Amino acid sequence: MINQDYLWIETLKFNDQGLIPAIAQDYHDHTVLMMAWMNLEALKKTLETGEVHYWSRSRAELWHKGATSGHIQIVKELYYDCDADVLLIKIEQVGDIACHTGVRSCFFNSVPLKSSREIKD
Repeated sequence: MINQDYLWIETLKFNDQGLIPAIAQDYHDHTVLMMAWMNLEALKKTLETGEVHYWSRSRAELWHKGATSGHIQIVKELYYDCDADVLLIKIEQVGDIACHTGVRSCFFNSVPLKSSREIKD
């Protein structure tokens, strides 16, 4: 029997490799912490356990975020975008470290941008 709570999953658009991008965002302060990939198995495991699971493309295996570091991600809310091809997972980040480099967010590389006045056609 199909679990009625999971019917929305059928509307999702996974890519040719069976993956969908998943953005992890801090539930409290809205900081974008990381982006990783999920397949159907990772998504279902995330929903079943309440802890985020991803698909590791480099290792080609299911990846329970924080299983070795202890920095697990607890799901607070889950959304999909208007095109149903990206997930947004609002999480509680245990240990306040999401990045494999040991920092809070994977997005710490700032790019200097010119203001619109400096850009000439």
